[in-house]
Amino acid sequence: MNRKFFSTVLCGAMILSVTSFGSIAKADTTSLRLVNGKIEVDAALKDLAAAYEEETGVRVEIESMGGGIDIQGTLKGYYQAGNMPDIFVNGGDTDFKNWEGLLADLSEEDWVADTDASYVDAEGKVLGFPYTTEAIGLAYNKAILDAAGVDPASITGPDALQAAFETLDSKKEELGLTAVIGYCAEAVNLYWSTGNHLFGVYEDGGLARDDSTYFDLLSDGGQLDEARFTDYAKMIALFNQYSDPTLLVSGTYDQQILNFASGKYAFVTQGSWIGATMTSDDAEAYEAAGSFEVGMAPYAFEDGIDTIQTNSPSWWAVFDNDNKDAAKAFLTWCASDAGQKILVEDAGFISPFKSCTYTASDPFAKTISDYVSADKTSAWHWLGNKEGLAQNALGVVYQDFANGNMDTDGFVAAMTQVCKQYYAG
Repeated sequence: MNRKFFSTVLCGAMILSVTSFGSIAKADTTSLRLVNGKIEVDAALKDLAAAYEEETGVRVEIESMGGGIDIQGTLKGYYQAGNMPDIFVNGGDTDFKNWEGLLADLSEEDWVADTDASYVDAEGKVLGFPYTTEAIGLAYNKAILDAAGVDPASITGPDALQAAFETLDSKKEELGLTAVIGYCAEAVNLYWSTGNHLFGVYEDGGLARDDSTYFDLLSDGGQLDEARFTDYAKMIALFNQYSDPTLLVSGTYDQQILNFASGKYAFVTQGSWIGATMTSDDAEAYEAAGSFEVGMAPYAFEDGIDTIQTNSPSWWAVFDNDNKDAAKAFLTWCASDAGQKILVEDAGFISPFKSCTYTASDPFAKTISDYVSADKTSAWHWLGNKEGLAQNALGVVYQDFANGNMDTDGFVAAMTQVCKQYYAG
């Protein structure tokens, strides 16, 4: 997204929009419009809107976008036309920067104290409402771990992690495993898995949610903490060693998840979003494997790491117009018991709110709720990494490491070099 271009668009729009903004300002405050970025929950959100209208008399029009639509580009067009929605989805720092000075401050809303997943800008203002939670952790098949005598709660550091892998590897045949872990370092289509999510484990694993030490270090010229990254690299080496060799550098996301859902791997290096795939596209295989219970262990590459990483994958922001108070009231209701019941049980969202008593049917919902309730979550800051870092720099290094083209020290050296080069570029 070209911010200079958008700035030009905004300037042009401002010249043209005295009339346009007049139309927005005069909008009927008993009618709101929400742009949703998850087309798969369109029906559930429309049910949510209907329930809200029945309770309050305020109509909420749900406009869902998906299937490859450029949401931010569409929103820019709406802005130019003076047709902005009252509430709309933003996917992270880059999206929010497109709307600097145009969003309502949500910092004083009651729901803010009930969640750790709000979008907060550099000035500390809450600008985004978290409607669901996703998590990054070492996902596991509990039935397999139980059969092998491996307690996931025992995985509290690198020695315990290695011991668990060795135990599972020694029992592969009796457990029916293809490999201990489904880890894929293919760089063209799965760079986001290694270069965003797994690299984000280095940045945030085990830290307090407001601790951005290693993200800040990376932002300052692409620096890595050598000691911490070396410990992290040893964990990646473990994944290389115990992964499915047919998947490691040439596998696909679909095959990775299908194999895990089929009970062929004890662990898989993907986040909670795979639960939806396991119970839809891979439902037959998952059922054949016993619809096993899943969980997440911390990526414990250092002793004492006891968190998984959770965040909202995107947020609802409020456009700063005359409807903003009505929009804020709707979001407050969404965070309430009535709204949460629909969002969790009908839309299948995993609630980011600590007071929520509902659990989604998603296989990973319970383990995420347990970590959230126990305050054992770290944030993720990889969304703020320099744009294109994973795709253009990191992914290929993970692949080279998996291919055996370098040892652990070489991986550390290569990552140190490419990060510095990319941030200097």
